[in-house]
Amino acid sequence: MSSVIYSVEDDKDIAKIINKTLSKQGYDVVSFYDGTSFIKAFDENKPDMVLLDMMLPDLSGAHLLQYIRKDSANDHIPVVIISANSLVTDKVDGLDMGADDYIAKPFDLLELMSRVNALFRRFKKSSSFEYGKLVLNSESHICKYDGKTISLTIKEFDILALLLKNKGKVVSRDEILSSIWGNEELETRTIDMHIKSLRKKINDEGIIETIYGLGYKVG
Repeated sequence: MSSVIYSVEDDKDIAKIINKTLSKQGYDVVSFYDGTSFIKAFDENKPDMVLLDMMLPDLSGAHLLQYIRKDSANDHIPVVIISANSLVTDKVDGLDMGADDYIAKPFDLLELMSRVNALFRRFKKSSSFEYGKLVLNSESHICKYDGKTISLTIKEFDILALLLKNKGKVVSRDEILSSIWGNEELETRTIDMHIKSLRKKINDEGIIETIYGLGYKVG
C-alpha cells in the first residue's frame, strides 16, 4: 500500500512538478490548490504526509498547520512546509508551529525527494502507537488498554498495528490479507474473525470501525 501525500500548492505548475516527482518514487500524491478543499479531504481521510505551501488563495498555510496540529491524533503525520519565504525567521516560525521540515522555493527536485524519504524513514521508526486508552508497542510486542496488558496473538497484534499505522484511513480486507499473510490463500472472513477477537479482548467496540463494503479503520 503506497504512502499517501497531500500536497497543498496553489501554483498548478509547481503542484504538477511535485506530484510527478513523488509519484515516480512510488508515493500516492493528491494535489490541492486551496486550503478549504484540503481540510475537507483531511477530515475524511488522513494522509501519511502533508506538503504545505504557506501562501494560499483562501486560508493561510499557518492556519492549516494549526488545524492539523490542534489534534494530537495527527502527531504521527509529518508536515513539510514548501514556501517562497526563505528567511531564517520564517523557517523558525514554521517549525515552531509544528512543521517537521521546511523547504524554500525554488527547490531542487532531488532535495525534495531526499527530504520526503528521510522524513518517512524517521517517522516509520516509531514503534509505539496510541489511540485513546489503547497503547501498542511493536518493539516490545505489548498491547495495553487503560493501563492493563492485553494478550494478543501475533496476527491480531499485526492487524491492530496495521490499522493504527493507517489511523483515520480505511484498510481493506485484501490489504490486510496481503500485508499480514502475504501470498497465503485465505478467505476474507479470516480477517473478520480476527477483528471480532480483537474487539472482544480490547473490550471496546468503538476502536475498530467496520466500513461496510470497504474494510476497517481506527479513528
